[in-house]
Amino acid sequence: MSFSTDFELLLRARYPLIYIPTREEERVEGAIAICAKQGNRSVYIWDFVDGYQGNPNDAGFGKRNPVQALELIEKLPASVSAIFVLRDFYRFLDDVAVSRKLKNLARLLKSQPKNVVILSPQITIPDDLSEVLTVIDFPLPTGAEIRLELERLMGATGHSLEGRVLDDLVRSCQGLSMERIRRVLARAIATHGELQPDDVDLILEEKRQTIRQTQILDFYPATERISDIGGLDNLKEWLLRRGSSFSEKARQYGLPYPRGLLLVGIQGTGKSLTAKAIAHHWHLPLLRLDVGRLFAGLVGESESRTRQMIQLAEALAPCILWIDEIDKAFAGMDGRGDSGTTSRVFGTFITWLAEKTSPVFVVATANNIAALPPEMLRRGRFDEIFFVGLPSQDERKEIFSVHLGRLRPHNLKSYDLGRLAYETPDFSGAEIEQILVEAMHIGFSQNRDFTSEDVLEAASQIIPLARTAQEQIQALQQFAADGKARLASRQGGILPRTQSQSS
Repeated sequence: MSFSTDFELLLRARYPLIYIPTREEERVEGAIAICAKQGNRSVYIWDFVDGYQGNPNDAGFGKRNPVQALELIEKLPASVSAIFVLRDFYRFLDDVAVSRKLKNLARLLKSQPKNVVILSPQITIPDDLSEVLTVIDFPLPTGAEIRLELERLMGATGHSLEGRVLDDLVRSCQGLSMERIRRVLARAIATHGELQPDDVDLILEEKRQTIRQTQILDFYPATERISDIGGLDNLKEWLLRRGSSFSEKARQYGLPYPRGLLLVGIQGTGKSLTAKAIAHHWHLPLLRLDVGRLFAGLVGESESRTRQMIQLAEALAPCILWIDEIDKAFAGMDGRGDSGTTSRVFGTFITWLAEKTSPVFVVATANNIAALPPEMLRRGRFDEIFFVGLPSQDERKEIFSVHLGRLRPHNLKSYDLGRLAYETPDFSGAEIEQILVEAMHIGFSQNRDFTSEDVLEAASQIIPLARTAQEQIQALQQFAADGKARLASRQGGILPRTQSQSS
């Protein structure tokens, strides 16, 4: 149900004390006014500085006195239908006089057509008031509301946008308050006189401002493109096919929001790069979660942080939630002496993964599949589990081409990409990048540009992880070979078993 439907139901059922956690004070008061008008109710608005406003007979009453503000509710005739909106009143709930007065009002108003609404930016309800206060959520603007606002602005400027661009702007604005949306759109119009497709970047910057106030999530800049990923053709094709899955057209078609990906594989094979490229390609903000930040010293605080993380991610949806090396966060839960905190945090997290309906696309990466709890791998948590293995020779050639195209775009043809790929078996994408850095040092130290020979010399000095962590990599490859994960590369990414491995 919508907020208006829920709120009207509470009014008719004579719920005396209603608590609305929202930062959109102006917008929620407008919604309350509409509901009050439909029910022929008067609206009284109070704040600590100015007291009651709107009604000339009571203007200024209860100024700087929250108890007196509640007394006005008692003084009005029992037959008067009214809604009393108390701004910032959550700050006074710990006061014994205010608390007692609210409890008394809760009894009195059960038989009167009056309701008290407390506005708060977050839920902070003392235990002794939890039974008398009813919490109702006020959601952020829906796609339809944002579209109406965009169309209103375009009408005012005399310009129009094609449907796909409008869809992108609407999707990018979701997760922001209406005030922030109006502010960033006004900034865009002031910059070039109209709304343009590039204004998506301005909107993402506004989302970045929103989460800078938290210590749980980081807004990660995503400048990498799908084309920056060498190889992984199956994975890239899967992602490109879902590029429009967050659009309104997809909802009308009946498609659910994509849930997420679990990328399992060898270190340095492009898992983190993929998370960044998804965000850039889909024009969605990339939120990075450091799971270690969820754990705090106080009892119950870790669970509270987990819920806060979920609420924040959903408030900024649609977005990409990137959880790097999730295997390290929840490895060996049973052996931790933390009174079950890790298990409760994990339980809250995977329940949300399975039941979420919000457009939060979770990209989790893991290097050690054996460390992950079995519940994490169950179908329904993620849309797909991909195995990202070591690149094949053709993929290594593509990776060399991507990096050298960035480092030496004017001189790319002078490098023997085929030979470089052939001479670097068992090397991951990250190790290939490190080889090129070492080759640049060789050339720079001799006052010349680096060559293919320098790259091969650098490769001879680096021992790849595939050789130093052979057992772990074989276990990962066996996991993929057993059909427990989809292969990210068309060529598999699984090295052939040598005679020593099979014996």
